[in-house]
Amino acid sequence: MADQKSSATKKSDIFSKAYNFTKAEEIKEQGLYPYFKPLHATDGTTVKIEGRKVIMAGSNNYLGLTNDQRTITAAQKALEKYGTGCTGSRYLNGTLDSHLELEDKLAEFMNKEACVLFSTGYQTNEGSIQTIAGRNDIIFSDKDNHACIVVGTLVSNAKTVRYQHNDMDQLRKLLERADPDAGKIIVTDGVFSMSGTLANVPELVKLAKEFDARLYLDDAHAVGVVGEGGRGSASVFGLTDQVDLISGTFSKSFASLGGFLVGDKQVIEFIRHNSPAHIFSASMPPANVATVLKALEILQEETWRLDRLEEIANYMRKELRALGFNVWSSQSPIIPVVIGEMMKCFEFWKDLFEEGVYANAVVPPAVPQGQSLLRTSYMASHTDSHLDQILEAFRKVGLKHGIIDRNGHSTID
Repeated sequence: MADQKSSATKKSDIFSKAYNFTKAEEIKEQGLYPYFKPLHATDGTTVKIEGRKVIMAGSNNYLGLTNDQRTITAAQKALEKYGTGCTGSRYLNGTLDSHLELEDKLAEFMNKEACVLFSTGYQTNEGSIQTIAGRNDIIFSDKDNHACIVVGTLVSNAKTVRYQHNDMDQLRKLLERADPDAGKIIVTDGVFSMSGTLANVPELVKLAKEFDARLYLDDAHAVGVVGEGGRGSASVFGLTDQVDLISGTFSKSFASLGGFLVGDKQVIEFIRHNSPAHIFSASMPPANVATVLKALEILQEETWRLDRLEEIANYMRKELRALGFNVWSSQSPIIPVVIGEMMKCFEFWKDLFEEGVYANAVVPPAVPQGQSLLRTSYMASHTDSHLDQILEAFRKVGLKHGIIDRNGHSTID
């Protein structure tokens, strides 16, 4: 093995990049490594990590349903009825009656003709984009889109044109230059996962119509979070019927794992029968499906959860700004707190953890150089006490590291 590692330092060895990757170990040696932390217990809003009970301020469990007894019971009943898995793809032996029930209910909820399920949210976008866009088509993709969209565009064989984040003027110019005879689709996050900002859906709809393009919204952080009844980013503007395809995930508000795409029936049927990510992957396990069905039911019955989530997001944005933190232009329960340089961000993360708060350290290339941040996200189940403890921890650590001053001003751009 030693000889193998030694030879791997040669540029010609495909493993050289792996053996030369030392950054993670260096950060671990400094005691600042914030990733892959195992949770030993959780009730949703608080977790136990490394023997310490901390407030979770970095989860996408927006409605607070992952530990709800009703979703747990629904999953348990599905396990008893169907077993632990489907042992096959939806295309062959892996379709349950509950899969069809969920597809019908999601299509109805989203006010679309049809729905197709995928085994993960990542597969939903990767598998749908590469299926609907081909060699003679053009994809217009926001530069801040999630990685699964980026990969979907890369493997689609379509020409991909990326526009600056939410820059509708640049998008218009790119559409004007495009081959008018080519098939065109605009693909964007509905709520961007790092900044918490909404896509400019009204302008996207306008441009799609003007240039005879289709519009695809990834609402992973929007369905069950924003919009009328939690129906996502397009519904914020009353434009759901003007968007061709909307995707979502079950690993956030729906307390499970998997994803879905809704749209016109013929388009969904084409994707159902042609997407490699759908027909060559094992289907969603029964317990996952049952959890989503119950979460969807709760979302529609307990609308107070959406109201509470919006109240919390507005409060935290206001108070973090009042302390002097730069939270960009967040419009959702995702609220970034900009720290600056990468190592300072890791130090801030560690001190925040010591103060009893867990958030997510996000560093380049996920964000631009000098814009490392703590990604905070909130749940309808957070109490006022949780929120104030989070704010106090940020205040103390922000002052310690000179990110804010005592007059409520930021010391960084």
